[in-house]
Amino acid sequence: MTASLPARPFAAPDPTQAAPLRVLICDEMNPGHLEHAGFEIDYEGNLPREETLRRLPDYDALITRSRTKVDRELLEAAGERLKVIGRGGVGVDNIDLEACSRRGILVLNAPESNNVSAAELAITHLMAAARGLTRSDRLTRAGEWDRKFLGVELKDKTLGIVGLGRIGSIVADRAQGLRLNVVAFDPYVPENKFERLGVTRAAGLDDLLAQVDFLTVHTPLTEETQGMIGARELALLRPGAIVVNAARGGIVEEGALVEALKSGHLFGAGVDVFVDEPPTPEHVFLGAPNLGITAHLGANTREAQERVGAEIVGRVLAALHGDVSRGAVNAPALDAKTLELLGGYLDLGEKLGRILAQLLPGASDLEVTFRGEFPADPAPVVTAALVGYLSGSTDERPNMINARALAKERGLNLAVREEGDSPDYQTEVIVKVVSGTGGEKRRTRTVGGTVFGRSPRLTRLRDFRVELAPEGFILIASNQDRPGAVAKLSNLLGTWGVNIAGMALGRAEKGGQALFTLTLDDGLTPEQLQAIRDLDVIESAFLVRV
Repeated sequence: MTASLPARPFAAPDPTQAAPLRVLICDEMNPGHLEHAGFEIDYEGNLPREETLRRLPDYDALITRSRTKVDRELLEAAGERLKVIGRGGVGVDNIDLEACSRRGILVLNAPESNNVSAAELAITHLMAAARGLTRSDRLTRAGEWDRKFLGVELKDKTLGIVGLGRIGSIVADRAQGLRLNVVAFDPYVPENKFERLGVTRAAGLDDLLAQVDFLTVHTPLTEETQGMIGARELALLRPGAIVVNAARGGIVEEGALVEALKSGHLFGAGVDVFVDEPPTPEHVFLGAPNLGITAHLGANTREAQERVGAEIVGRVLAALHGDVSRGAVNAPALDAKTLELLGGYLDLGEKLGRILAQLLPGASDLEVTFRGEFPADPAPVVTAALVGYLSGSTDERPNMINARALAKERGLNLAVREEGDSPDYQTEVIVKVVSGTGGEKRRTRTVGGTVFGRSPRLTRLRDFRVELAPEGFILIASNQDRPGAVAKLSNLLGTWGVNIAGMALGRAEKGGQALFTLTLDDGLTPEQLQAIRDLDVIESAFLVRV
């Protein structure tokens, strides 16, 4: 956590100063109204790079799209005056975030501006595939008047959505207006959001695939989601299903999608994204049957472009006045003293949150308890825990600025408690998450830790005391306190060539339930984890990566 914090804190210019704050827009966009009291905004669409480098030292903020590369050369040319960089749109691939953070420059974007446009494009692809528009257009242009093709209606069919974030939620709303039944899979979204949207929650991805007529994906591209819809998953869909990917290239495996179309298992498909863009003339999509293709047009509507320009200008101006609550991509540093005192605890908080995200995703409540006397106000540790818990589950990258806003948007309730001394440590941070509304559906997971020097230590899993460094892969297993459990598990890991780097044991009472954790040098395959669960001495087993 601390390694990602910038070396110099963001300091907004004094808005009471006599001279106006200056903003340079160097890429083409629709920035909306540019007359704002106290600001001088210069719109120079497609400004040549050498001219941008020359003029930038005279500005407090820079606004770009994807054309301008914000690298070390540009930042060094900017000098000390530049405080904020705004990126119109979602991605920040053209911006060196680390270099900006080190210089104390705040980076903002406007990811929500194209949500409606992206959702509507996904629905468009679905409807086009259902009625064979791409096929009919191609044949008609070639002089073939084919009226024998039979499409399918959407009404009373079932749409499956993978990822119920901002865009997925809009797709669900639009789909219900088309009289579709909507089922979704998103382990990171709490139950109350499904209920609010009137969407059925699938127990898992396989469960979703088996019951839907149409499938659309709206999830970030991560290690977890890369290739998550492959040949096996496509085979689970009902014959004649339709698949749409207007999210990120690679979530649906390209080759597998084409094979499912060629075999006739899929009725049709629509894609707006490729792994490599633009595609080469030999790309497998270009010759695939019943496949509609667009050139990554999710954000390309007049309304979205107007919103993104006006939104990023507004956020940059707000940041120059000290309001950094919306759109922050990197995290300004805490002051040096606080960072020195709480650095280890920030790292601990993020790791505890990251562990819980894997043990119980989609929680409705997160509670942080502080025990003992901390060297400084531990409030930032709460935010660090949220950063860890939300990492990899949102369209935006969580950080110390936006984590609380993202948690609120996701429906995650936050509570903080302070207790007396810890019975075993000078200080202790305990994080608990809860999912479900009560009864059998209600589940909780609790982890705790402390800091030795500046090094985090895991001290608690559920009600068991443990002590180990939260690093790498951690295997968490429970069993009845009987001899031989650790030996059987260790022997099994040995047959796979998996080395144990550390071990911690805990038990409620002699002969009762016990829990042990192993830190491993390598991860485990799903089949290996299941083999561990099948051991007669193991009651449950989970693998987390910190």
